[in-house]
Amino acid sequence: MKRLAIAFTGPSNSGKTTLIEKISLALTPKYKVAIIKHDPKDKAIFDIVGKDSDRFFKSGADVAVVSDLRTSVFKHTTSSIDEIAKMFGEFDFLLVEGLKYLPLPRIAVFRTKLEESYFEYIQAVAIDDTIKKEELKDTNLDILDLNNTQEIIEYIEKNAKRI
Repeated sequence: MKRLAIAFTGPSNSGKTTLIEKISLALTPKYKVAIIKHDPKDKAIFDIVGKDSDRFFKSGADVAVVSDLRTSVFKHTTSSIDEIAKMFGEFDFLLVEGLKYLPLPRIAVFRTKLEESYFEYIQAVAIDDTIKKEELKDTNLDILDLNNTQEIIEYIEKNAKRI
């Protein structure tokens, strides 16, 4: 297993989720891919109100729901990258959306507008033709084509962190 991890960041609606999905679809025929998505506003809903697992979680317990096809875990505390990676077990690629405090190589996704506040956390940008490359000439950031999934995968293979 490769156990390569890389993170993606960028403003809302910049295309992070779409890019990660494209990368995952390209990699999963050959590799095991795991994805972590940050939910900074705690707005994601994973269970149906009134169902057993929802009732168990509301009781204050941490809950694992296990079936023949999947395992879902609901905890009342956050998890470190190492804890989550351990839960995934073996994987080739770990793709992280958000969580800019994690010490991982990071690609920022930008469309229509660059946001320089991200520059201190990133090593590369994935942009489309709505952004002029000249705007990035003094940044020392690697510039990737947002619409070239294979180019981004090659970058990941060369620059991701082995964990």
